[in-house]
Parts: sequence; structure tokens; C-alpha cells
Amino acid sequence: MSTTRLYFEDPYRRTFEALVVARSTWRGTPSVILDRTCFYPEAGGQLGDRGTLAQVAVGDVQIDDDGVIHHVLAAGAADAPELPVGALVQGELDWARRRQHMAQHTAQHLLSGALLDRAAAPTASARLGESTLTIDLARDRIPEAELAAAEELANSLIDDNLPVRAWFPTAAELARLSLRRDPKVDANIRVVAIGEFDYSPCGGTHCASTAELGAIRVAGVERYKGMTRVTFTAARRGRLELFSHDQVLRRLAVAFSCQPTEVPAAIDKLRQSSEAVSAELTALRGRLATQLAGSLPGEGRVVASLPNEPELVRMVALRLVAAGRDALLYAPDDAGGAMVLLARAPGSTLDCAALWKQLVARVGGRGGGKADRAEGRLAGGLDWSAAISELS
Repeated sequence: MSTTRLYFEDPYRRTFEALVVARSTWRGTPSVILDRTCFYPEAGGQLGDRGTLAQVAVGDVQIDDDGVIHHVLAAGAADAPELPVGALVQGELDWARRRQHMAQHTAQHLLSGALLDRAAAPTASARLGESTLTIDLARDRIPEAELAAAEELANSLIDDNLPVRAWFPTAAELARLSLRRDPKVDANIRVVAIGEFDYSPCGGTHCASTAELGAIRVAGVERYKGMTRVTFTAARRGRLELFSHDQVLRRLAVAFSCQPTEVPAAIDKLRQSSEAVSAELTALRGRLATQLAGSLPGEGRVVASLPNEPELVRMVALRLVAAGRDALLYAPDDAGGAMVLLARAPGSTLDCAALWKQLVARVGGRGGGKADRAEGRLAGGLDWSAAISELS
């Protein structure tokens, strides 16, 4: 059941007429088979098109193992009486989606070629998803300078407004072409050429020139299964991301009362100030913990209520244990419960884990620990001193 692929002839075509030759399903969802189509089925890392057939929404387009193109109907259009077998229907693409797909697929070819040229990194696979565009490169640990050089080359070729051509070369012509990668099929090989820079076998939709890409930006790099995964953006998607980031940067500039270019320095200054304050606070907390630990009466086990400041409670416990005293510390909070920390001094027989379980059994809570130390939060309603005296 062959469907003529009109997008091979003209990827910019948005509307068409076609005959419904069959009704079918794709993985349990109703689909329509046409004699011809402008809709691209998901393949080669490029997502399927969307649009309408006789005003009925098409939510996806897929191709099965037999080469049949399924126009998968969107939710709520399962019956679609407007699409009976034998009907002549009008199809219309979701053009904004197609245009972005064309641009990002062309951008992927261009960036893959640039990465091979500048970083000796061949493309193993690519995925042009709904929210993320990625290229997996068959090379580990690519230096940043080489990635930057590839990005610069790709954008230079965009500025050159190179023509993009897609066609089915003859066998003799194909033999003379220097393809960036081997074809995945043996017959009807379609080639996409970006000027004289890149020749790749591909069945996807592409722009007519590199200028339509606007710009390519490498947005992220990570190691992935012994390779390098590059996340990139281009065309309208890249523009929207750029505008979004610009808005964030400008809001930060207003908050810091500086120019957008001065935001990194302002953040670094704030970070240094925060680290200095944090160090000073830690020192002050340590001095207070020492004073509190020394002020608690007695020489043996300490049962005490402290301010609800977790780090302070932990510091006090460390000092008590270092002084040879068991620490049974309780810090009430505004919600009616309390942070509890139990710590055993060297040589003590106190089982903190067992005591914690007994306390939780009485009023409920969460946390835990081992014999020498337990920590968590208890629910309210506990007479702390009485419970400790009875259980320990």
C-alpha cells in the first residue's frame, strides 16, 4: 500500500488533496492511509507531522515495518465519519511545527558536519525531540575549544546562505559523492547536500538554504555511554530560548542594579559575601554551642531542651559527647513537634536506636539511627523529660 510522498518534491507545501485508501490502526489508535501525503512520518530522528484531514485532527504520523504511512487520528477523532474509504479529502499541515522540524533537521546536518570537521567527532545518532535536540558523537571527552570551533563554523556557513538540495542521485552520481555517513538503505537513496560542505543520505524534510536556520547554539554537553552528547538549538526554538534567557538576565540586572553584562560579577560578589557570612555564622554557632554545652548542669547524661536550630543542636551534642556525656536533646518547633537528637558518649551503655524507637512508639515521628546516635522529628504531645526519665 504505497503512498506518494509529496514532501520529497516540495517540503514547503502546506495543503494537498488525497484519496483515503484504507482505515487502520497504529498501536491501537485509529489511523488513515492515503494515496498521497504532505505529512512526514517519524523517522531518522525527526518527529512526525501534525495537522488536519477534512478538518479532522491528525495527532501523529508513523510508518510501519511494511512501509505503510499511518495518519494517526488525534484523541476524540476515532470515528471520523469525514474520512471514509474512497473519500477525496483536503489535508493541511501544522506549518509552524513542520517549519521548525525542517530547520532543526537541517541544523543537525550542518552541526554534525561541523563537529566532524573541527572536532573529528562523527555523529552516531541524533534525536530531534519535542523539547530537546541532541546529537550523540562517537568520541569521548571533546575539548571545549573544538566544540566552540564547530559551532563557529556552523554559524559561519549559516551566514554564507548556502543552498540546501535534496534529491535521488543516480548510482553513478552517488558513487562520486563524498557522503558523511553510509546510507541505511540499499536502494532509492536520497541525499541532502548543504552547499559543497555536507552530503548526507536522508529522507527528512529540510530548508532551502542555511540562512533559514538563523543561528545554531550548542546549549549543553555531557558524556553518554562512552560518547559525547551535544544538546543544541536553532531557528525559532533557539530564538525563543534566547529571548527567554535575555529576559531572565535583564531581571537579574535590575535586581542587582547593574548592566546585564555585569550580572556574573555581581553574582560572584554576592556568593563571596554569602560564603563569608556563612563562615562567620558557623564560627558564632560553634562558640554558642561550646557555651551551651558547658552551661548544662551535672557530669553525666544531659537531658535538655534547646532552640530549634538543627546545626546548633548537633554541635552541642558533639561537644557533650566529647566531654564524655550522653546527649538527649529536644528542640521544640512551631508545629507542636520537636527535633530530637540522641548521642552516646564513649563507654556509655545507652542504646540510642532502641530509645528512639520507644519514643516514636509513644507519639509517632520519623527518623532513626544506630546504637551510638539517632536523630529525627517526633510529633507533639510528649512530656519530654518524663519520657526520658522513664525510658532511659
